Formats: sequence, structure tokens, C-alpha cells
Amino acid sequence: MQTADLAKLPLAERLAAMEALWDSLSHDPRHDPSPAWHAQVLTQRREEVERGESLPWDEVKQRLRAIASNAQH
Repeated sequence: MQTADLAKLPLAERLAAMEALWDSLSHDPRHDPSPAWHAQVLTQRREEVERGESLPWDEVKQRLRAIASNAQH
């Protein structure tokens, strides 16, 4: 099946195909969907939380909304 063929399918069928493909990849022991740097970033974030350097989720959302709002103007 070609990309153009997929584009002709209804959205629900394209999503089902994507889910089936992801499911096949995620259960393949030869495929690790997370690159090595993800583990490094997670370790860094965990250490920041342990040192009290993280922000409360509400503050993060507020900052992100402000950034998004400024980007729209």
C-alpha cells in the first residue's frame, strides 16, 4: 500500500491502520521506540524534582498558556 492509497481512506480507517502499525512496532522486541537520549532526559528531570527544582504543574500550564497566547498575537 502506498501513502497516496492511505490518504484516500476515511479518517477512521487511517487511524485504525496507524494503531495497527504502532501495535506491531511496539511489540517487536527488535524495536525500541525510545531513543537513548529519552532515558537521559528522564533521569535529569527526576534529579531536578528530587532537588526541588521542578515547578508545580499549574504554574507550568500557566506559563505555557502565556507563551501560546503571545505567539498568536
